[in-house]
Amino acid sequence: MPERYVPKEAIGHGDGGSAALAIGEAESLERRPGAAPPGAGPPGPLGKPRSLWSDAWHDLCRNPVFVLSALVIVFLVVIAIWPQLIATGNPYRADLAKAQQGSQPGHPFGFDTQGRDVYTRVVYGARASITVGVCATAGAALLGSLLGGLAGFFGSWSDTLLSRLADIFFGIPVLLGGLVFLSVVTGTTVWPVVGFIVLLGWPQISRIARGSVVTAKQNDYVQAARALGAGNGRMLLRHIAPNAVAPVIVVATIALGTYIALEATLSYLGAGLKPPTVSWGIDISTASTYIRSAPHMLLWPAGALSITVLAFIMLGDAVRDALDPKLR
Repeated sequence: MPERYVPKEAIGHGDGGSAALAIGEAESLERRPGAAPPGAGPPGPLGKPRSLWSDAWHDLCRNPVFVLSALVIVFLVVIAIWPQLIATGNPYRADLAKAQQGSQPGHPFGFDTQGRDVYTRVVYGARASITVGVCATAGAALLGSLLGGLAGFFGSWSDTLLSRLADIFFGIPVLLGGLVFLSVVTGTTVWPVVGFIVLLGWPQISRIARGSVVTAKQNDYVQAARALGAGNGRMLLRHIAPNAVAPVIVVATIALGTYIALEATLSYLGAGLKPPTVSWGIDISTASTYIRSAPHMLLWPAGALSITVLAFIMLGDAVRDALDPKLR
């Protein structure tokens, strides 16, 4: 019998089509991201397409809001690590003869009620605020992403348990919870405040992570990987997590500024950081009584706090605009 010619376009539509489809899915899953398919020629004159992250970074670099806020944040991080670069004085040195005096040569922000240099204390106060914000955000993001991701992937009773547990923490007023928690767990470092913020901050991240994982695991490439025998760990780490982490990053970046403001609020109320720690919230609390006689004591630390919170919120908004395909 003469051999029958089978057009190339018909492969995969008759006998053996499912096997060819499975082989094609396996090759596409094992191929490196951005790599050309087998048999493909060199990239065209326009080059290979950018991934979501490279495309987002390209948009962020052209966004003046992101550039400005990033420069402010880098400056704040640098002075938080090395405050002596721009402030050579001692934030604890007091001279009662200069109490509440205004700006003087070498002391542009004036002095507080104990004669301490306000400029030096504002610079050194960035360390406590940045430390609390970064550590609390990292802890809440890791804990919330882990719990929310596992609950969204496995579902069933674990999802129900996490949802009810998150509802309990959502029902706790932040300020009232901070006053109660920090009155019991006291310390002279930033870690009790960080622990409290992580304790009340992870439910928000967990809900975002859970929703992202539930959406991502319904995509075709995840179903194909499951059909080809991929384990739960491989699907979570390789196929789901890279596509579900973007909303978590956006929420965590915006929340960082909120956590810095929360630390300052708790310190202002006397439940957060305690002296001798140098903090913007502590200085604002001390200066609030002398707002009429010495307004400079309040304006400078409050201004530094506002600029810091605004920078992180603007950064989060810019990252959200770059990572959200609906806003393109």
